[in-house]
Amino acid sequence: MEAMETLELRSDRNDTDVEIVIRAVYRQILGNSYLMESDRLLSAESFLKQGQLSVREFVRAIGKSELYSQKFFQSNSQVRFIELNYKHFLGRAPEDESEIAYHVDLYNTQGYDAEIDSYIDSLEYQQNFGESIVPNHRGFKSQVGQKNVGFSRMFQLYRGYANSDSSQGCKQGRLTWEVAKNTASPIHAASSSALAGATSGKRGDVYRLRVMQAASSKTAVVRRITTEILVPFEQLSSKLQQLNRKGNKVMSITLA
Repeated sequence: MEAMETLELRSDRNDTDVEIVIRAVYRQILGNSYLMESDRLLSAESFLKQGQLSVREFVRAIGKSELYSQKFFQSNSQVRFIELNYKHFLGRAPEDESEIAYHVDLYNTQGYDAEIDSYIDSLEYQQNFGESIVPNHRGFKSQVGQKNVGFSRMFQLYRGYANSDSSQGCKQGRLTWEVAKNTASPIHAASSSALAGATSGKRGDVYRLRVMQAASSKTAVVRRITTEILVPFEQLSSKLQQLNRKGNKVMSITLA
């Protein structure tokens, strides 16, 4: 089973806490891409360790780096770049065509840095991650004020914990058709079999849910642990609602 965590760097952190957060930020913002030692942003890391840089500003430094630009801007279409920015910085998929259009216009009129800043300076980022929480994938959970289609679209972008955004071979927008038509995406199994979704079921079926539990720790680095539970089809809807009310995140739904 894969371990997925939501991490927060607090004021009473130690060196180990900071290293854990640094690795988590690289993994999230670079879409789980392999990171060579020579590619690390050592100056920004040093400022974070000294408390002169927040997690949010460390995220910004990576987003504006030549490394991020090479991996996701220079090698992809503009729409694909925007999709990945939503995933990396806000932890969700674009909700509709207007969001894509806004960012296309923003880049064309104000440039690359303004495009990156627009996610990190947004109210959505501040409300969900603030200054100290590592951005994480929120799109698997229905949330107040967000459209339900985002759940299935996030499965389209997130192809498993072991998968890398820079190695998926998709240079064009993955959600272009769904967003343009304002339709929900069918949930397909990931190529790595690490993440799958169930689109239909029948009485007698049993489903395995991978659930990220809500954080309760008061340590410097807040961890959320992923567990698995088995749920009969007849109880699936009520169980999902119960998990949602408790603040848990459903990471995948597969036939047991």
